Amino acid sequence: MYFVSIDSLPGFMFEYEYYKRGVTEQAINISCDEKQKLVAALYENAKEENKYYLYDFNYDNCTTRLRDILEKAAGKKLETKNILPKPGTTFRHLIHTYLDRGGQQWSKLGIDILLGNPMDKKVTNREAMFLPDYLLMAFDSSTLNNKQIVSEKKILLNYFDFYKTKSIITPLLVFIVLFLVILLMSIYSNNNRNLFFKIFDFLIFTLLGLLGILILFMWFGTDHAMCKNNFNLLWALPIHLPVAFMLFSKKKWVKNYFRFIFFYTIALLLAKFFLPQQFNTALLPVLGIILVRSFFISKPIDMSY
Repeated sequence: MYFVSIDSLPGFMFEYEYYKRGVTEQAINISCDEKQKLVAALYENAKEENKYYLYDFNYDNCTTRLRDILEKAAGKKLETKNILPKPGTTFRHLIHTYLDRGGQQWSKLGIDILLGNPMDKKVTNREAMFLPDYLLMAFDSSTLNNKQIVSEKKILLNYFDFYKTKSIITPLLVFIVLFLVILLMSIYSNNNRNLFFKIFDFLIFTLLGLLGILILFMWFGTDHAMCKNNFNLLWALPIHLPVAFMLFSKKKWVKNYFRFIFFYTIALLLAKFFLPQQFNTALLPVLGIILVRSFFISKPIDMSY
């Protein structure tokens, strides 16, 4: 549950100045009667019995509520020109725009892993307003009762480029390097069952199993609608967790399991282009590591020396 609270403009500005966050002011062009209705609605919404709501990141958040309360006060929906960057834009594309601009590649990876297929829905103009930038663009291009909704706009705090940083240490680079190291070591190692590989295989498949359990929990154990129908579960298999603890054994079924995982991963790499969910590019070398290690784990013992 989220809740709305009332703050003074000086207090709000002080906080945004402290955290170096940009603020743009839009003067809303509505009648005095509509302004009174809007202010009354804001105070009504902030009452103790009304202020709590079940937060939905894409459909009911602190941004969409600004649009909704304005429309309620005016008694009419906004007429908005196209604000989408291109046809076929999805929720995930819009989130990526924010994260790429801020150089947040690790956050982008985490979001792409935990948020499932609903994020790949094509958005409408109205749905794009769940993000502040797109609500701002929507207001700029909207009319209400045949009047431009914004009469004036000015920047109060100009920190919009403050977080536009890029790091060369991206998930894709880190995982490519790790994949190449593991590939070369696996090929040229005299013993693919030495202590290093026993520990590495145990850690990588334990982490994959734990990640699969987390995805399942976010899908079935929470109210987050965007975490449902998550196809990342196809590679982060929860069953990897118990099998990881059997890697130190010499049971035949363990080799058969990883032989299956080897061919399964090949099929998954081919199928990923047809799945209804966009996968983060940095996951490709991770799948490569799964492919390499499952191949060498499944080899007969006499071929590993």
